[in-house]
Amino acid sequence: MKKKTLVLGASLNPSRYSHMAINRLVQNEQPVVALGLREGKVAGVSIDTGKPAYEDVHTVTLYLNATRQEEYYDYIENLKPERVIFNPGTENPFFAKKLQAAGIEPDYACTLVLLGTNSY
Repeated sequence: MKKKTLVLGASLNPSRYSHMAINRLVQNEQPVVALGLREGKVAGVSIDTGKPAYEDVHTVTLYLNATRQEEYYDYIENLKPERVIFNPGTENPFFAKKLQAAGIEPDYACTLVLLGTNSY
């Protein structure tokens, strides 16, 4: 099943996990949009800046620490994704509870592992 994913905290640096996630999502033929601090392209996917009004986002996968997530709380909720993946290092119990209250599933997982095990 194709699930449009927003990679939040996208990086142009190939050693960053967000960069690897974009590549792996593209390899798995998942639709992907990316949001980061700098514009650019990874695997043909444009990295946007700001807070674009993306449509039909199924999953938001986080690559921002808990403090950096704060400015995106409302933005993510307004996208109305079905789930938000808290990758290792992005754990945020406060935001997870806020998402649950809004009917959005918080998922403490690793996007790369989920894709690698066909569990995405």
